[in-house]
Amino acid sequence: MIKTTFILIIFLSISPITAWTEEKSICYGTTSKGRLEKGVKLPSGGNNYISYSILANLSGRTYVHSTVRDVVTESYGMLEKEEPSKVFKYAETGFKEGGPFKPHKTHQNGLSVDFIVPVTNRKGESLYLPTHLFNKWGYNIEFSRKGIYKEYTIDFESMGAHIVALHKTAKKYGIDIERVIFDPHLQSLLYKTKYGEYMRKNITIPKKKSWVRHDDHYHVDFAIKCKDI
Repeated sequence: MIKTTFILIIFLSISPITAWTEEKSICYGTTSKGRLEKGVKLPSGGNNYISYSILANLSGRTYVHSTVRDVVTESYGMLEKEEPSKVFKYAETGFKEGGPFKPHKTHQNGLSVDFIVPVTNRKGESLYLPTHLFNKWGYNIEFSRKGIYKEYTIDFESMGAHIVALHKTAKKYGIDIERVIFDPHLQSLLYKTKYGEYMRKNITIPKKKSWVRHDDHYHVDFAIKCKDI
């Protein structure tokens, strides 16, 4: 018995434990018509970020491609150093195996992530925008054209910092951001931040109005080569 245990220890010490290594996700098709294999769930939270809903996490609505997961979480780590007093919240992503994801028209192959806009209160303090059943987990909130809703104001500087962090981290992983969807009426305020020039040069933010207003959140599609369906 002792000899067998000793041999097992030696084997584990010199052998790559490939069985314990997470497999990479595989995406198929497009964000609007696709599916996902080996999808992974985003963490429910970290030092400076949380999910929009514990219930959504438990019901499987926060799965993404493994590389997207790595980009998102590492970006939050970058922001923790650059913006230590700021907090962030992510929203819907998709199902573990992708496919139709109502009420969204996309989010089907693990490459789409919605992020709740970062906000400040009247004192200028960074805090999480409340998301719950009664405001459809944030999706039913309506900001004014000045980025104000009740006592909350969109923190465009933090939002710009986040988008740039996502892009820089994505490039580090050999991928890119395909597009960021955000309310056209609020884009000018986003571009006025110190990150505006970088975003204009490197990130596509369509000016065309989407089928649903993206003022309470910004939708990010990552560019990863997927297999055909």
